[in-house]
Amino acid sequence: MACVEVGGVGYEVTMTPRSLAGLPGVGEEVVVHTHTHVREDEMSLYGFETEADRDLFRILLGAGGVGPKLAMSILGAMTRQEVIRAIVTEDSDALTVVPGVGKRGAQKIVLELAPKLAGVEAEVGNSTNTVTVRQALEGLGYTTEEINAVIGELDPEASIETQIKTALRALGRG
Repeated sequence: MACVEVGGVGYEVTMTPRSLAGLPGVGEEVVVHTHTHVREDEMSLYGFETEADRDLFRILLGAGGVGPKLAMSILGAMTRQEVIRAIVTEDSDALTVVPGVGKRGAQKIVLELAPKLAGVEAEVGNSTNTVTVRQALEGLGYTTEEINAVIGELDPEASIETQIKTALRALGRG
């Protein structure tokens, strides 16, 4: 949580640890893109480094069962590109790295949000390779947790063979 002063008034803004780390020092000027979440018993501000992150947060809120705290957990555990890649490629297992997101919850998020993110595919690079690598590792008997631990280290622009070799090396070290 950060306290941002605007016109002499301090506002508490909930941010991901990654966003908090990117903030300048106390007293320095900062731009925080916010989302105001209003419920009958509370009003909360959620802050983001970029408009794109804020927009993805709003899209995540559109999935059934995803509230602002879970959406912040997703953005805290994964980068924007990782979230988009997981949803667009229907790789629900990738979302299970987020605390509070189980296999069924991840599948529901992917099912509901894939149509909304279909136009963002250009940003994700060669994401079909990631799904193919995941399937290959699953076929070799690796668990979702083991795969999730190494899949983020892979270069999405590398060939599928190179990605699999890199993943196997990393899994062998573990």
